[in-house]
This record gives sequence, structure tokens and C-alpha cells, in this order.
Amino acid sequence: MKRLSIITTSLMFLVLSSALFAQHENITGLWKTIDDETGKPKSVVKIYIKDGKLYGDIVKLFRTPEEDQDPICDKCADDDPRKNKKIIGMTIINDMVFDDDEWEDGEILDPKKGKTYDCKLWVENGKLQVRGYIAFFYRTQEWLRFEGEI
Repeated sequence: MKRLSIITTSLMFLVLSSALFAQHENITGLWKTIDDETGKPKSVVKIYIKDGKLYGDIVKLFRTPEEDQDPICDKCADDDPRKNKKIIGMTIINDMVFDDDEWEDGEILDPKKGKTYDCKLWVENGKLQVRGYIAFFYRTQEWLRFEGEI
């Protein structure tokens, strides 16, 4: 009976560990950002884990021919090291930590507006939910898996 209890406990641990690992792995990769005001694709962000924290870098922009194809973050705050740096290659999601079923306690930069927000990320129905917020005010975008070429 004691042996059965040990086996059951071990199996439960493996199942829970696999679920946690799957949640970590499920969020990494390439995501197409969708402008929640226009519904159009804006960029592709590479989400990755480094030293146990989650980050996101812009790897591609969807721009119309009349738009600058290689813009800089000229609206970033003067004390932000990303000020006047190229947006392609820029890290816009920083220092997210995993807590239960979501990534939180990090920040996200909107390079178009130059504003930084607290951030939460989670995957729901195969879509990445990206919530930027200040105090009680928030906005959530849905990002889609990106399967195309970079």
C-alpha cells in the first residue's frame, strides 16, 4: 500500500511538472502582434526565456510602402536606453516571471508611443493574451502564432 502511494505521488508530480513545462514552452516562439484599434498586423515578436525570465524582441515590422521601413523609437523616454534605437531587434518585453498560469511582474514597451506599461501574458485558446496596464487601467491584445518567413 505504501509503495502504491509513492507511485501515485510520483505520477502526480510528473503530470504537474509536465503541465508547467508545457505552459512555459507554449508561450515561446514567434507571435504576430495585432493592432487592437485597426485589426491589422503590426509586427512579429520573438518570445523567449532567458535565466528563468521571459523576454520579447521585435524581429519584423509590417509597414506600408509609404512608412519608414526601419524606424527608430524617437518617442521613447529620454532616460530609456532604447531612445533613438532601431525598433527591429528591440526588446519590448522585459523581466516577466511565471506565476501559476501567467507571466507577470515585467514590462512592455509600445515603441510607437514610446510608453512603457506593466504587463501580464498568458496563452488562451492558442492565442497570446498581452495585457498592458497602469494601476487599474488596462488594455489587452491578442497575438497570433506566426508561421511565415522573417
